Amino acid sequence: MTDFTMKTDADGVAIITWDVEGKSMNVMSIDGLSQLDAHIDAALADDAVKGIVITSGKEGSFAGGMDLNLLAKMREDAGDDPAKGLFEGTMRMHTLLRKIERAGMDSKTNKGGKPIAAALPGTAAGIGLELPLATHRIFCADNPKARIGLPEILVGIFPGAGGTTRLSFKLGAMAASPLLLEGKMLAPAAAVKAGTIDEVVADPVAAAKEWVLNAKDADLVKPWDAKGYKMPGGAPYHPAGFMTFVGANAMINGKTKGAFPAAKALLSAVYEGALVPFDTALKIEARWFTSVLMNPSSSAMIRSLFLNKEALEKGAVRPQGIPDQRVKKLGVLGAGMMGAGIALVSVQAGIEVVLIDRDQAAADKGKAYAEAYFDKGIARKKGTVEKKEAALALINATPDLDALKGCDLIIEAVFEDPKVKAEMTQKVEAVIPEDCIFASNTSTLPITELAKASSRQEQYIGIHFFSPVERMALVEIIKGKATGDRAVAKALDYVRQIRKTPIVVNDARFFYANRCIIPYGGEANRMITEGVAPWYIDQAAQMLGFPVGPVQLGDETSVDLATKIMRATKAAMGNAYPSSEADNLIVWLEEQGRLGRKTKAGYFDYDEKGKRLGYWKGMHDKYPLAEVQPELQDVQDRLMFVQVLEAVRALEEGVLMDIREGDVGAILGWGFAPWSGGPFSWLDMIGTPYAAERCDQLEAQFGERFKCPDLLREMAAKNQSFYDRFGGEAQAA
Repeated sequence: MTDFTMKTDADGVAIITWDVEGKSMNVMSIDGLSQLDAHIDAALADDAVKGIVITSGKEGSFAGGMDLNLLAKMREDAGDDPAKGLFEGTMRMHTLLRKIERAGMDSKTNKGGKPIAAALPGTAAGIGLELPLATHRIFCADNPKARIGLPEILVGIFPGAGGTTRLSFKLGAMAASPLLLEGKMLAPAAAVKAGTIDEVVADPVAAAKEWVLNAKDADLVKPWDAKGYKMPGGAPYHPAGFMTFVGANAMINGKTKGAFPAAKALLSAVYEGALVPFDTALKIEARWFTSVLMNPSSSAMIRSLFLNKEALEKGAVRPQGIPDQRVKKLGVLGAGMMGAGIALVSVQAGIEVVLIDRDQAAADKGKAYAEAYFDKGIARKKGTVEKKEAALALINATPDLDALKGCDLIIEAVFEDPKVKAEMTQKVEAVIPEDCIFASNTSTLPITELAKASSRQEQYIGIHFFSPVERMALVEIIKGKATGDRAVAKALDYVRQIRKTPIVVNDARFFYANRCIIPYGGEANRMITEGVAPWYIDQAAQMLGFPVGPVQLGDETSVDLATKIMRATKAAMGNAYPSSEADNLIVWLEEQGRLGRKTKAGYFDYDEKGKRLGYWKGMHDKYPLAEVQPELQDVQDRLMFVQVLEAVRALEEGVLMDIREGDVGAILGWGFAPWSGGPFSWLDMIGTPYAAERCDQLEAQFGERFKCPDLLREMAAKNQSFYDRFGGEAQAA
């Protein structure tokens, strides 16, 4: 397969075009690396070639990153020493990009090189930016959809093909930090302003050719290859640089709490690299990159947040043989925050929406939610008035159910009461077409029971959005006992339209996500009643990588929601409900009127503007702080295992059908320790034998909720991992 081709034009400019067959966006492979290397050698050796332009054959994009199979190949080629294979493979990339950067110039005089420019038609991410950074000038098309950046940190690694070193040497540690440590992807104009690329032009290839033909020797020399180079902002032991690196270290630990190994490795590469010559800095970067790749956290994050996520988004679990079910006209029942959010993301995808509520004022309020969202985007220069007006024109806000005629999907987002939902289902089914799919956005009520109100149960399904809809990436699709394949395909195709990640689960109370997340808050409440400091619980969770501690989460989601769920669950389970003092805590808070952030009083105290002031000390009047706080490991294990064991039980009971969905859903749905790759990846990381042993210890000390599931016990006895047992070829897409 040909990834790179080269042609020399009449002006003596060699145009190297990157165009990977069968891919919508270029990715770097082993073969591609070899081809590019050969073309660069040929162009530098050819006296007729005056300069080189590297561009893409893909419309609107340059490249999307590395083919992760390349990393696997590096490991395999090294046999018993995978670290050596990864390091040598990484250094091979460094060698090639350094060859491009030096472009044949004399090592002493820095003269005689051939100018090399990058011409980007659009998006350049990962290696798609690291390669241009090694050229002498980067031109990008004025493409509003283009995004430029190094997002590797978001999937558990960091830019290891020179991007970390080049960006920090070019911009300085302070300016490079948000681009490297946050994985920010910038529009072309913003990328020029940040110093990542050089120019935004109408025709990047033409501009690059013109520059190449007029470039002087001095234009080719990178600052770090010139005499007297000093890192912008100062190196680590320069007075200014010292403060930069101290601040960067504090920032990383403040944000990650030490839970993400890639962030620490990246900063180490920048810090150590700043103390040595550039070529040595590249070797240091390669060593830290290898270290991260050898960390099981990296493999787990790549698998869950890249491979598995992408497979689910491409329809890995979609029923076979069902024709395209993309939504043309959507009906949303209920214009509250959830319904309004669903309408918003749908019109952003170009879907016509009928937004229904009890009266015109309520329906208009839902449409106003979308309008306010677009206005914020316009104020931040991330949208236009024209796009806002076009999107709002797709929303028909009305109390008239007849407007639902012609809809091919209905999403019901009314009050969480089975009677209210049943009544609405029957009213709407009298109006909508016979083949229209009906979905409920319930977060806890069993779909099979709700479907009994429908005369078309095979067309009834659950589509559970997370709040706020426009920000949350996950959508949980729930199959009732009678739900048919076309309903599942319809839900999956719709979720793909609105560019979110779906997981499909079988019906059960709380489904999958809430089944796991509710015990997270419940365990925190149990600990509070035992005298564990709330701040300790939240800090322990954040040190595990959770974005928000469970106590703070309780205030954000509201205490009265927790009491409603508790009472509904108790009513459904009867004597089987496992009552605890944690229930009494949330009922007491509710009686005190402390319902969370929305009432400016909950587990926290708030000022008049709703800013948290600190944990409410009044809690300790009822539940005094213990004189001796528990070991951190015990607090963290309680928080982790109480969620992870529910994930295992969901798999054991057939609620969860695919461990990929379990891992991806956990990270995207409630922020489960992303560094771990998800609950099943975490169990594989610590090993099923240890997990079963720790369950026994926790059960003996804290109660039956930590009892080891039979599936985990069986796997522990065989020393099996979840991905070995359940993640075979079908799940390695």
